[in-house]
Amino acid sequence: MNLQPTITDGELLKRIADGCEQSFVVLYRRESPRVYRFALRMCGSPEIADEVTQEVFLFFLRNSTSFDARKGALSSWLMGVARKFTLKVIERDRRYLAVEDSDLEAGSGEDTLADLAHGETLESLRSAVLALPPPFREAVVLCELEEMSYEQAAAAMDCAIGTVRSRLHRARALLREKLLAKAGCNS
Repeated sequence: MNLQPTITDGELLKRIADGCEQSFVVLYRRESPRVYRFALRMCGSPEIADEVTQEVFLFFLRNSTSFDARKGALSSWLMGVARKFTLKVIERDRRYLAVEDSDLEAGSGEDTLADLAHGETLESLRSAVLALPPPFREAVVLCELEEMSYEQAAAAMDCAIGTVRSRLHRARALLREKLLAKAGCNS
């Protein structure tokens, strides 16, 4: 069976419920990169992000009937599941590791000093995001890094849109304070 990548979530869920393994593969390939990125940006560890991604899709296989399309998109539901597993792992480990994100690494090598400064800036930003309390960190990760709308983030975080906005506002203020303090600026 050849499944188009444009197949709707509803049709995909129906086929998965009917036992179509390829439909699950399509869903996994469509949604797992976003789940992985979210977990990586929340905890900073590729190993933990892999663990969370695996747990999310195992949970989906066992509990797909708990998804309610009337409450939001499947991708938001999966991000909500990822959020719960990630927070559980963060609580379990209580440590934050440096993010290894090759997508954000400094560039061409033509200007070594500029590349070094860029790398230091990125590392400062990563550290500042990882140091945020989890509710603020997840708002930044979902809205700023994953580019989810407030509505999608609210569905994933299982809270009101106003709460997302408030957490994002507070997170930006905390990040600004941390980065200015690190730079030795007074504002």
